[in-house]
Amino acid sequence: MIKFLILRFSSIGDIVLTSPVIRCLKQQITGCEVHFFTKKNFETVIQNNPYVDKLFLLENNLPELLKLLQKENYDYLIDLHHNLRTWRIKKALGKKSFSFNKLNFEKWLIVNFKINKLPTIHIVDRYFESVKQLGVKNDYKGLDFFIDLKNDVATTNLPENFQNGYIAYAIGGQHYTKRMPENKIISICRKIEFPIILLGGKEDYTIAEKISSYCGRDKIYNACGKFNLQQSASIVKQAKKVITHDTGLMHIAASFKKDIISIWGNTIPEFGMYPYMAGENSKIIEVKNLSCRPCSKIGFNKCPKKHFYCMNLIDENDIVEALDL
Repeated sequence: MIKFLILRFSSIGDIVLTSPVIRCLKQQITGCEVHFFTKKNFETVIQNNPYVDKLFLLENNLPELLKLLQKENYDYLIDLHHNLRTWRIKKALGKKSFSFNKLNFEKWLIVNFKINKLPTIHIVDRYFESVKQLGVKNDYKGLDFFIDLKNDVATTNLPENFQNGYIAYAIGGQHYTKRMPENKIISICRKIEFPIILLGGKEDYTIAEKISSYCGRDKIYNACGKFNLQQSASIVKQAKKVITHDTGLMHIAASFKKDIISIWGNTIPEFGMYPYMAGENSKIIEVKNLSCRPCSKIGFNKCPKKHFYCMNLIDENDIVEALDL
């Protein structure tokens, strides 16, 4: 029996994007075992995946985990994170490994000099390049995200106005420069003639409260911080359409083949992490040809140029029209 260990420590979206490789490994290599190693705080992203035979969770316990991993006697390590930590793990385990190309130099070129040498290939397909030698091929069935029954949110448990259909709007984002300013979100919500559920973490609750107070609580349901990740995914799965920033819920929505209106600020789809095999009516909203964009491959806590044109110049009507309700 061939045994694999997949390494990917963060974050929500990146881990969801590994799901096609997990599935194809399990389905295409007969009788293999697939183990996955990630951080404890991302456990719920992967724990229900039926293609994962064993899950290892990092929580300030790497020396102890390395001893357990050594006992597993893996045949192959598949490094879909490719950083210093995974290098140390691969060295400690001493097994044949495959790593994906992070394109760090190409990203550095476009961020610092706006020279675009990025290949027109999604990160999922770059992940598959790392397992090509094993004969594993992309089945083009898209992403996976599995919700356990206890976290499946029935629409009958939502406020009455939202039980017959709604738009899910993921207003959060790990970095400020990935998030649209609240005044523009308010403008968008006012223009949409359909119930909207705002999704995000506890840190987004206050902004969501402001949005719902401006737009009316009959129309806006502030769900930020009220649901865990699995429950938020359930709400996304049942939404008519999804509006989202470049964030984890965007990739979860893609796993359900939802029509996604994705809003891009300082990051760009050319990095290869746009919604993968989402609904056929999905749209990307961005301000192209800005001399300062992209300013980072990840994001900042404020706009380096102070004008935040990448979000402020987006026409809210473009988002409303893209919904095509």
